[in-house]
Amino acid sequence: MDGVALTTYNYAYWLHQNGHPVSVVTPFADGERFDEPFQVFRYPSFPLPKRKPYRWGLPYLSTPTVFQIHRTPFKIVHGHSPFSAGRLGMSIAKKREIPFIMSFHSKFREDFTRSVKSPLLVDWMIRHIMEVYEAADEVWISQEAVEEVLRSYGYTGKTEIVELGNDFASITNVETLRAKKRKELGIIPETPLFLFVGQQILEKNIPFLLDSLTLLDFPFKMILVGEGYGLESFREQVVANGQQEMISFTGSITDREELASLYAAADLFLFPSLYDTAGLVIREAAALRTPSLLIEGSTAATAIQDNVNGFVSPHDTTAYASRITEIIRDKALLQRVALRAEETLTRSWEDISREVFDRYQHLIARKR
Repeated sequence: MDGVALTTYNYAYWLHQNGHPVSVVTPFADGERFDEPFQVFRYPSFPLPKRKPYRWGLPYLSTPTVFQIHRTPFKIVHGHSPFSAGRLGMSIAKKREIPFIMSFHSKFREDFTRSVKSPLLVDWMIRHIMEVYEAADEVWISQEAVEEVLRSYGYTGKTEIVELGNDFASITNVETLRAKKRKELGIIPETPLFLFVGQQILEKNIPFLLDSLTLLDFPFKMILVGEGYGLESFREQVVANGQQEMISFTGSITDREELASLYAAADLFLFPSLYDTAGLVIREAAALRTPSLLIEGSTAATAIQDNVNGFVSPHDTTAYASRITEIIRDKALLQRVALRAEETLTRSWEDISREVFDRYQHLIARKR
């Protein structure tokens, strides 16, 4: 359950809803299943050590599923990961001489550097995944600022901007959801509620967030949603800071209605990540009229105009805490920015899928 999975799911769901046959090809994973109305091929995989819930796919094993994948008469392949799935897609597209698209979602160098200590090995890994992107007819990015990251990895091909959608864009009973959830959580109107949704990993800058919260001089509640390798250490940090009564972790939430109610209940979405290329979650929060506070200069913050449709802060714990305080105390500003965030940062996945289908058709015709 992350931005890449949600993007892939919503592409497939809305293409299927509009009558276009679509298949998702993905490594097998444990856990809950989406109730998919479209075809899903799950090829063999094994868990990556210390990187739960990620898995390494094995699409080249001779299994019935892999044989079926290769027999399916695809007309276009769209990859969302440059690892086993992307290489499988690249191979199928080349063999069938059909269009191949890749979407660029993540800052892989930061991922690799965290796990691998050799800069030379990290450079080799970047070159290895860039082979998949270079093989694509075009690479899709969610906003212009992401191209700078992609080019820094050595990509030389064509890019296209395709925005992220939002499956909360059609929700209208925001105030009802807010009141109901805050009552359920036992949060009085005077107490601000802060929210973070995402992987519980160091790359998301969560230790910085938790340290910033120790500098607040007023009562608050903070909920962090998600799982990841850093979850236990973050819980220990909260205990060490003596804030376990104010800060709680829910683990992964796959119920989208439950997640929507948490977005609606929150006053401010705290997202200090320097890692994300776009931040699907800040758009989800905006759809429920909860503006976000991001880090100045981060790639995700390029969609934000400070004090207009969101907020930004220097990458400093004192500055971040001061910004939180300033925002919470100015109710009129918070409300105005919340409404503007909803207006400017949310498009439905159904709308996005129409644009995607048109682009697919153009690429298929061009390839022919």
